[in-house]
Amino acid sequence: MSPASTGASTTVAAVAPASVPDSRMAPGSPGYRRMSLALFLAGVATFALLYCTQALLPLISGEFAATASQASWTVAAATGGLALFVLPMSALSERFGRRTVMTASLTVAVTVGILVPFAPSLGWLVVLRGLQGAALAGLPASATAYLAEEVRPRALVTAIGLFVAGNSVGGMSGRVITGWVAQEWGWRVAVGAVGVLAVGCAVAFRLLLPAPRHFTPGSLRPRLLLGTVRDHLANPLLRRLYAIGALFMTVFGGVYTVIGYRLTEAPFSLPQGIVGSIFLVYLVGTVSASTAGRLVGRLGRRGALYLAAGTTAAGLLLTLAGTLPLVLAGLVLITTGFFAGHAVASSAVSSTATTGRAQASALYQSAYYVGSSAGSMAGAAAYHAGGWAATVGVGVLAVLGVVTITLLGTRAARASALRARLA
Repeated sequence: MSPASTGASTTVAAVAPASVPDSRMAPGSPGYRRMSLALFLAGVATFALLYCTQALLPLISGEFAATASQASWTVAAATGGLALFVLPMSALSERFGRRTVMTASLTVAVTVGILVPFAPSLGWLVVLRGLQGAALAGLPASATAYLAEEVRPRALVTAIGLFVAGNSVGGMSGRVITGWVAQEWGWRVAVGAVGVLAVGCAVAFRLLLPAPRHFTPGSLRPRLLLGTVRDHLANPLLRRLYAIGALFMTVFGGVYTVIGYRLTEAPFSLPQGIVGSIFLVYLVGTVSASTAGRLVGRLGRRGALYLAAGTTAAGLLLTLAGTLPLVLAGLVLITTGFFAGHAVASSAVSSTATTGRAQASALYQSAYYVGSSAGSMAGAAAYHAGGWAATVGVGVLAVLGVVTITLLGTRAARASALRARLA
């Protein structure tokens, strides 16, 4: 379908003659630096809010007399809400603009975040977390679409990697802050502290993000939206990328939902503050995501995905050890592999979709967060049934899925190249 028929936006540079200078942002320019910082902070706020209860699940279980599986719904509801609403929010961003939708999403999410600490029961906590996830849905797909339109193609993987790096910093800071604050004042005060952090990030984001220069409003008509979605789902490469994102996140969601239970129980018996500090390993995710562009340049997209999957699998197996240093080393490898794989897959979606980029990114984000919800619930259920080894088993199966799908893509690319040579 053409951009006009789908209601998707297109960039000026995509249709401009070759002689017209590319006015999109390039690394080193003031606008690029402001944009990078703004979206980095948006990523921090998004992941800090989205996973603010994950490190606190043992405390939440204790207060509400809930099992690990029941408490994990405070994570799954947030990621599930985001997965359900990311596509409708992407349609709004096509009509009203990326910056407008991202600003509104953060505003509602931080408002709900201030209410979360006052939840009177586990049920209400899950409801508020679901609303928070739904509100945040306007940010991920809009951010990648904004980058695809406003940043020069050669810098796109790096720019998206910086946004993903903000996600890793947000995930880390939210968990570390909540761990130490909860140890002194309880989980409610800890969640409130994350809400205050997110407010600051949201304000700075709105002040820093440059106004879009290459956005063209699209249509809100459902028929056109469904046509765009259908076209994306008919693309074999996009389908593979969506599945890869979901499977990587299944591993990550399962591991980090359950790790707090494992580390607070024997033989480790760590206090809550130390358990929260374990999430400092997210720093390696910041590095691996921000360097994903160079990794793709050296190994190619599929080579980078194979490396990310292998690193993740090695980390999963290492966490089976009974000593804390080896468990931490395993978490480092899991985090490195996950963030590299996510940055590679999400940037490939943005570069593959030439029209309806917000919808293409939204479908990826939806699959990604469905994987998070599934991983959180499956990982917690497996831990309840068979301990940490069962949770690792769930993760290994997901990694095997990534490898299988990437292998199918490799074979499809070779077959296509062979057909081209014979033609």
